[in-house]
Amino acid sequence: MALASINELPENILLEVFTHVPARQLLLSCRPVCSLWRDLVDVSTLWKRKSLLKGFITKDWDQPVADWKIFFFLCSLRRNLLRNPCAEEGMASWQIISNGGDHWRVESLPGAHGTDFPDSRVKKYFVTSYDLCLKSQLVDLKAEGYWEELLDTFRPDIVVKDWFAARADCGCTYRIGVHLTSADYITLASFEPPPVTIEQWNDARWTEVSHTFSDYPPGVRHILFQHGGQDTQFWAGWYGPRVTNSSIIISHKMTRTPAPSTAQLEATQG
Repeated sequence: MALASINELPENILLEVFTHVPARQLLLSCRPVCSLWRDLVDVSTLWKRKSLLKGFITKDWDQPVADWKIFFFLCSLRRNLLRNPCAEEGMASWQIISNGGDHWRVESLPGAHGTDFPDSRVKKYFVTSYDLCLKSQLVDLKAEGYWEELLDTFRPDIVVKDWFAARADCGCTYRIGVHLTSADYITLASFEPPPVTIEQWNDARWTEVSHTFSDYPPGVRHILFQHGGQDTQFWAGWYGPRVTNSSIIISHKMTRTPAPSTAQLEATQG
């Protein structure tokens, strides 16, 4: 009896089989096998099915997606790229740029003359002193799994968020600066709004800062995140702005039209 070839299966059955194959193996091992497998791996239906299987979308999903393969990989990689954003590990993972006054410190919510954070899962915050306190993290995007073709051609949204609050009994000034840089650390795009000053005897509420980088220049390889501030009363201790729950998340842009490119996605995955 002659052995049957897997390629004799109907294409919809092959697609179903490929749906359960790990994405990296689809690109590196399955796609090069033959033209039929290449075409099936490239079809949008496969990546939409895989997105549904992984829970990235629901059955009634009706939003447009420019490239389902890119959508799938971005969803797979989606996470907060900042480490220790809520001070659970003290000052670990943060580089101290300025440590003025009585220096940076970690406190537990709500803190003296403070308020609870909107998300009850957040338990701690970083707090500044009476002279300028700044800290930073540098995110290496390639080390985090984002390849050059994705960053330069599809340029997914880079969503940056931070939260800050003042003590009710003391004024403070809060600062944030985020820079997208090249491989050799040249700044290609920035978010650096004017410092925010909160007056003494405020409501101590937590405020979210959010910025989305879209359509930034090609060549982005790092993200430098920096924030901090100081109190306005010049009081000894920790009366400056409190910061916590910072995040950098790479997000898909569903209606994006990719820029022209000669590189192949599968080649960047090796």
